[in-house]
Amino acid sequence: MGPPLQITRRRLLGALAALALLGPRLAPAREDGPATRPIPSSGERLPLVGLGSWITFNVGDDRAARDACAEVMANFFRAGGQLIDSSPMYGSAQEVIGYGLAKLGHPARLFSADKVWIADGAAGRRQMETSRQRWGIPRFDLLQVHNLLAWPAHLPTLFAMKAAGQLRYVGITTSHGHRHDEMARIMASQPLDFVQLTYNLVDREVEQRLLPLARERGIAVIVNRPFQRGALLSKLGRQPLPAWAGEIDCTSWAQFALKFVISHPDVTCAISATSRVDHVLENLGTATGALPDQAMRSRMAALAARL
Repeated sequence: MGPPLQITRRRLLGALAALALLGPRLAPAREDGPATRPIPSSGERLPLVGLGSWITFNVGDDRAARDACAEVMANFFRAGGQLIDSSPMYGSAQEVIGYGLAKLGHPARLFSADKVWIADGAAGRRQMETSRQRWGIPRFDLLQVHNLLAWPAHLPTLFAMKAAGQLRYVGITTSHGHRHDEMARIMASQPLDFVQLTYNLVDREVEQRLLPLARERGIAVIVNRPFQRGALLSKLGRQPLPAWAGEIDCTSWAQFALKFVISHPDVTCAISATSRVDHVLENLGTATGALPDQAMRSRMAALAARL
Protein backbone atom coordinates (compact mmCIF):
# COMPACT_ATOMS: atom_id res chain seq x y z
CA MET A 1 0.00 0.00 0.00
CA GLY A 2 1.42 3.38 -1.01
CA PRO A 3 1.82 6.44 1.22
CA PRO A 4 -1.28 8.57 1.91
CA LEU A 5 -2.01 11.29 -0.65
CA GLN A 6 -0.86 14.71 0.56
CA ILE A 7 -3.25 17.51 -0.42
CA THR A 8 -1.72 20.94 -0.02
CA ARG A 9 -3.69 24.19 -0.07
CA ARG A 10 -1.91 25.19 -3.28
CA ARG A 11 -2.91 21.97 -5.03
CA LEU A 12 -6.48 22.15 -3.77
CA LEU A 13 -6.91 25.73 -4.98
CA GLY A 14 -5.38 24.83 -8.33
CA ALA A 15 -7.65 21.83 -8.77
CA LEU A 16 -10.78 23.77 -7.83
CA ALA A 17 -9.83 26.57 -10.21
CA ALA A 18 -9.27 24.14 -13.08
CA LEU A 19 -12.61 22.41 -12.49
CA ALA A 20 -14.49 25.68 -12.25
CA LEU A 21 -13.09 26.98 -15.53
CA LEU A 22 -13.72 24.08 -17.86
CA GLY A 23 -16.98 25.57 -19.11
CA PRO A 24 -17.33 28.10 -21.93
CA ARG A 25 -18.07 31.07 -19.68
CA LEU A 26 -16.50 32.69 -16.64
CA ALA A 27 -18.20 34.87 -14.08
CA PRO A 28 -16.44 38.25 -13.94
CA ALA A 29 -15.17 39.57 -10.63
CA ARG A 30 -17.63 42.42 -10.95
CA GLU A 31 -20.61 42.99 -13.16
CA ASP A 32 -18.93 45.31 -15.63
CA GLY A 33 -15.34 44.08 -15.35
CA PRO A 34 -13.16 41.41 -16.92
CA ALA A 35 -13.28 37.80 -15.80
CA THR A 36 -10.66 36.72 -13.28
CA ARG A 37 -8.79 33.64 -12.12
CA PRO A 38 -7.19 32.94 -8.74
CA ILE A 39 -3.48 32.90 -7.98
CA PRO A 40 -3.18 29.32 -6.68
CA SER A 41 -0.76 30.11 -3.84
CA SER A 42 -3.05 32.75 -2.28
CA GLY A 43 -6.51 32.70 -3.82
CA GLU A 44 -6.19 36.38 -4.82
CA ARG A 45 -7.87 36.91 -8.17
CA LEU A 46 -6.43 38.63 -11.23
CA PRO A 47 -8.15 39.74 -14.45
CA LEU A 48 -7.41 37.38 -17.33
CA VAL A 49 -5.78 40.16 -19.38
CA GLY A 50 -2.88 42.35 -18.27
CA LEU A 51 -0.65 44.99 -19.86
CA GLY A 52 2.91 44.48 -21.06
CA SER A 53 5.46 47.24 -21.70
CA TRP A 54 8.10 45.70 -24.00
CA ILE A 55 8.98 48.19 -26.80
CA THR A 56 5.71 50.16 -26.60
CA PHE A 57 6.59 51.95 -23.34
CA ASN A 58 10.26 52.49 -24.23
CA VAL A 59 9.69 56.10 -25.27
CA GLY A 60 12.45 57.85 -23.33
CA ASP A 61 11.82 61.44 -22.26
CA ASP A 62 9.32 62.24 -25.03
CA ARG A 63 6.59 64.00 -23.03
CA ALA A 64 3.84 63.44 -25.58
CA ALA A 65 4.68 59.74 -25.86
CA ARG A 66 4.79 59.40 -22.07
CA ASP A 67 1.38 61.05 -21.82
CA ALA A 68 0.05 58.65 -24.46
CA CYS A 69 1.31 55.70 -22.40
CA ALA A 70 -0.30 57.20 -19.29
CA GLU A 71 -3.58 57.42 -21.19
CA VAL A 72 -3.27 53.74 -22.10
CA MET A 73 -2.73 52.95 -18.42
CA ALA A 74 -5.69 55.12 -17.39
CA ASN A 75 -8.01 53.29 -19.75
CA PHE A 76 -6.55 49.95 -18.69
CA PHE A 77 -7.38 50.61 -15.04
CA ARG A 78 -10.75 52.17 -15.88
CA ALA A 79 -11.75 49.01 -17.77
CA GLY A 80 -10.82 46.79 -14.83
CA GLY A 81 -7.20 45.92 -15.61
CA GLN A 82 -4.69 45.32 -12.83
CA LEU A 83 -1.44 43.55 -13.80
CA ILE A 84 1.26 45.61 -15.52
CA ASP A 85 4.51 43.83 -16.39
CA SER A 86 7.95 45.30 -17.10
CA SER A 87 11.68 44.62 -16.82
CA PRO A 88 15.02 46.44 -16.56
CA MET A 89 15.61 45.05 -20.05
CA TYR A 90 12.84 47.23 -21.51
CA GLY A 91 14.76 50.49 -21.78
CA SER A 92 12.83 53.43 -20.32
CA ALA A 93 9.60 51.43 -19.83
CA GLN A 94 9.89 51.31 -16.03
CA GLU A 95 10.31 55.08 -15.78
CA VAL A 96 7.42 55.61 -18.18
CA ILE A 97 5.21 53.36 -16.04
CA GLY A 98 6.28 55.34 -12.98
CA TYR A 99 5.40 58.57 -14.76
CA GLY A 100 1.98 57.21 -15.64
CA LEU A 101 1.28 55.91 -12.15
CA ALA A 102 2.20 59.27 -10.62
CA LYS A 103 0.03 61.12 -13.11
CA LEU A 104 -2.90 58.82 -12.30
CA GLY A 105 -2.48 59.17 -8.55
CA HIS A 106 -1.08 55.66 -8.06
CA PRO A 107 -4.23 53.57 -8.66
CA ALA A 108 -4.88 51.17 -5.80
CA ARG A 109 -5.89 48.35 -8.15
CA LEU A 110 -2.38 48.06 -9.65
CA PHE A 111 -0.73 44.64 -9.54
CA SER A 112 2.93 45.43 -10.24
CA ALA A 113 5.06 42.76 -11.92
CA ASP A 114 8.71 43.29 -12.76
CA LYS A 115 11.88 41.25 -13.13
CA VAL A 116 15.49 40.91 -12.10
CA TRP A 117 17.74 40.69 -15.15
CA ILE A 118 21.43 40.69 -14.30
CA ALA A 119 24.11 38.00 -14.41
CA ASP A 120 25.74 39.09 -11.15
CA GLY A 121 23.65 37.61 -8.36
CA ALA A 122 25.12 40.00 -5.81
CA ALA A 123 23.85 42.97 -7.84
CA GLY A 124 20.28 41.70 -7.99
CA ARG A 125 18.96 43.54 -4.94
CA ARG A 126 20.41 46.82 -6.17
CA GLN A 127 18.78 46.39 -9.57
CA MET A 128 15.41 45.53 -8.01
CA GLU A 129 15.58 48.59 -5.77
CA THR A 130 16.33 50.78 -8.79
CA SER A 131 13.32 49.26 -10.56
CA ARG A 132 11.09 49.94 -7.55
CA GLN A 133 12.19 53.57 -7.47
CA ARG A 134 11.49 53.94 -11.18
CA TRP A 135 7.95 52.66 -10.67
CA GLY A 136 7.57 54.89 -7.59
CA ILE A 137 5.86 52.20 -5.49
CA PRO A 138 6.51 50.92 -1.94
CA ARG A 139 7.06 47.34 -3.10
CA PHE A 140 6.39 45.05 -6.04
CA ASP A 141 3.57 42.57 -6.00
CA LEU A 142 5.57 40.14 -8.15
CA LEU A 143 9.26 39.90 -9.01
CA GLN A 144 10.43 37.35 -11.57
CA VAL A 145 13.82 36.06 -12.69
CA HIS A 146 13.89 37.24 -16.30
CA ASN A 147 14.61 34.45 -18.80
CA LEU A 148 16.06 32.34 -15.95
CA LEU A 149 19.22 34.50 -15.93
CA ALA A 150 21.32 33.53 -12.87
CA TRP A 151 18.24 32.03 -11.24
CA PRO A 152 20.22 29.95 -8.66
CA ALA A 153 21.55 33.24 -7.26
CA HIS A 154 18.38 35.33 -7.57
CA LEU A 155 15.68 32.97 -6.32
CA PRO A 156 17.03 32.74 -2.74
CA THR A 157 17.12 36.55 -2.65
CA LEU A 158 13.54 36.79 -3.89
CA PHE A 159 12.30 34.20 -1.40
CA ALA A 160 14.04 36.09 1.42
CA MET A 161 12.46 39.36 0.27
CA LYS A 162 9.04 37.70 0.20
CA ALA A 163 9.54 36.34 3.73
CA ALA A 164 10.48 39.86 4.88
CA GLY A 165 7.36 41.39 3.30
CA GLN A 166 9.35 43.26 0.64
CA LEU A 167 7.37 41.63 -2.19
CA ARG A 168 4.31 39.41 -2.38
CA TYR A 169 5.03 36.80 -5.04
CA VAL A 170 8.05 35.15 -6.70
CA GLY A 171 8.30 33.89 -10.27
CA ILE A 172 10.48 32.98 -13.23
CA THR A 173 10.08 33.74 -16.93
CA THR A 174 10.96 32.45 -20.34
CA SER A 175 9.81 33.34 -23.85
CA HIS A 176 9.96 32.18 -27.46
CA GLY A 177 9.84 28.53 -26.31
CA HIS A 178 13.35 28.64 -24.83
CA ARG A 179 14.69 26.52 -21.92
CA HIS A 180 11.49 24.63 -21.17
CA ASP A 181 13.34 21.65 -19.67
CA GLU A 182 15.15 23.89 -17.23
CA MET A 183 11.96 25.75 -16.37
CA ALA A 184 10.21 22.45 -15.63
CA ARG A 185 12.99 21.42 -13.26
CA ILE A 186 12.75 24.71 -11.38
CA MET A 187 8.95 24.48 -11.20
CA ALA A 188 9.22 20.98 -9.76
CA SER A 189 11.79 21.90 -7.11
CA GLN A 190 11.12 25.53 -6.05
CA PRO A 191 8.09 27.04 -4.22
CA LEU A 192 7.19 29.44 -7.04
CA ASP A 193 4.05 31.53 -7.13
CA PHE A 194 4.23 32.42 -10.84
CA VAL A 195 5.78 31.38 -14.13
CA GLN A 196 5.69 33.44 -17.32
CA LEU A 197 5.94 31.78 -20.72
CA THR A 198 4.98 32.05 -24.39
CA TYR A 199 1.67 30.55 -25.49
CA ASN A 200 -0.60 31.31 -28.43
CA LEU A 201 -2.59 29.70 -31.23
CA VAL A 202 0.61 28.57 -32.94
CA ASP A 203 3.15 28.13 -30.12
CA ARG A 204 1.43 25.41 -28.09
CA GLU A 205 4.26 23.25 -26.76
CA VAL A 206 3.55 24.35 -23.18
CA GLU A 207 0.20 22.52 -23.27
CA GLN A 208 2.05 19.21 -23.08
CA ARG A 209 4.22 19.78 -20.03
CA LEU A 210 4.54 23.21 -18.45
CA LEU A 211 0.86 24.06 -18.10
CA PRO A 212 -0.05 20.69 -16.52
CA LEU A 213 2.97 21.04 -14.22
CA ALA A 214 1.82 24.51 -13.17
CA ARG A 215 -1.60 23.08 -12.31
CA GLU A 216 -0.04 20.21 -10.35
CA ARG A 217 2.31 22.50 -8.42
CA GLY A 218 -0.22 25.28 -7.80
CA ILE A 219 1.66 27.91 -9.82
CA ALA A 220 0.00 30.86 -11.56
CA VAL A 221 0.77 31.31 -15.27
CA ILE A 222 1.32 34.61 -17.08
CA VAL A 223 1.36 34.27 -20.87
CA ASN A 224 3.56 36.50 -23.01
CA ARG A 225 3.57 36.91 -26.81
CA PRO A 226 -0.10 35.92 -27.29
CA PHE A 227 0.05 37.54 -30.74
CA GLN A 228 3.68 36.61 -31.59
CA ARG A 229 4.38 40.37 -31.47
CA GLY A 230 1.80 40.88 -34.21
CA ALA A 231 3.03 38.20 -36.62
CA LEU A 232 0.09 35.94 -35.78
CA LEU A 233 -2.44 38.71 -36.36
CA SER A 234 -0.86 39.51 -39.72
CA LYS A 235 -1.41 35.91 -40.81
CA LEU A 236 -4.93 35.69 -39.44
CA GLY A 237 -5.86 39.04 -40.96
CA ARG A 238 -5.40 37.73 -44.51
CA GLN A 239 -8.85 36.17 -44.25
CA PRO A 240 -12.17 37.40 -42.87
CA LEU A 241 -13.09 36.62 -39.28
CA PRO A 242 -15.36 33.54 -39.43
CA ALA A 243 -19.00 34.08 -38.55
CA TRP A 244 -18.79 31.42 -35.83
CA ALA A 245 -16.37 33.66 -33.90
CA GLY A 246 -19.47 35.55 -32.83
CA GLU A 247 -20.44 32.54 -30.70
CA ILE A 248 -17.65 33.54 -28.30
CA ASP A 249 -18.26 37.28 -28.59
CA CYS A 250 -15.26 37.95 -30.86
CA THR A 251 -15.29 41.10 -32.95
CA SER A 252 -11.67 40.97 -34.18
CA TRP A 253 -8.80 38.59 -34.84
CA ALA A 254 -7.00 39.99 -31.80
CA GLN A 255 -9.87 38.94 -29.56
CA PHE A 256 -10.03 35.57 -31.32
CA ALA A 257 -6.34 34.90 -30.63
CA LEU A 258 -6.48 36.19 -27.06
CA LYS A 259 -9.64 34.28 -26.15
CA PHE A 260 -7.90 31.06 -27.18
CA VAL A 261 -5.08 31.80 -24.73
CA ILE A 262 -7.12 32.91 -21.72
CA SER A 263 -9.68 30.11 -22.10
CA HIS A 264 -7.05 27.55 -21.14
CA PRO A 265 -7.91 26.74 -17.50
CA ASP A 266 -4.27 26.79 -16.39
CA VAL A 267 -3.62 30.34 -17.67
CA THR A 268 -4.00 33.03 -15.01
CA CYS A 269 -3.33 36.14 -17.11
CA ALA A 270 -2.15 37.01 -20.62
CA ILE A 271 -0.18 40.19 -21.25
CA SER A 272 0.16 42.15 -24.46
CA ALA A 273 2.08 45.39 -24.93
CA THR A 274 0.41 48.29 -26.69
CA SER A 275 0.64 52.06 -26.89
CA ARG A 276 -2.92 52.46 -28.23
CA VAL A 277 -6.02 53.03 -26.13
CA ASP A 278 -8.29 51.23 -28.60
CA HIS A 279 -6.07 48.15 -28.47
CA VAL A 280 -5.91 48.00 -24.68
CA LEU A 281 -9.70 48.25 -24.50
CA GLU A 282 -10.08 45.62 -27.21
CA ASN A 283 -7.75 43.30 -25.31
CA LEU A 284 -9.56 43.75 -21.99
CA GLY A 285 -12.85 43.23 -23.79
CA THR A 286 -11.63 39.73 -24.56
CA ALA A 287 -12.07 38.85 -20.89
CA THR A 288 -15.79 39.64 -20.99
CA GLY A 289 -18.58 37.64 -22.58
CA ALA A 290 -18.25 34.03 -23.68
CA LEU A 291 -15.01 32.06 -23.69
CA PRO A 292 -14.46 29.02 -25.92
CA ASP A 293 -15.06 25.54 -24.55
CA GLN A 294 -12.79 22.66 -25.56
CA ALA A 295 -14.68 21.94 -28.78
CA MET A 296 -14.43 25.58 -29.83
CA ARG A 297 -10.75 25.73 -28.86
CA SER A 298 -10.09 22.76 -31.15
CA ARG A 299 -11.92 24.53 -33.97
CA MET A 300 -9.87 27.69 -33.43
CA ALA A 301 -6.59 25.75 -33.37
CA ALA A 302 -7.53 23.90 -36.56
CA LEU A 303 -8.15 27.21 -38.31
CA ALA A 304 -4.76 28.54 -37.19
CA ALA A 305 -3.03 25.33 -38.30
CA ARG A 306 -4.27 25.90 -41.85
CA LEU A 307 -2.48 29.25 -42.13
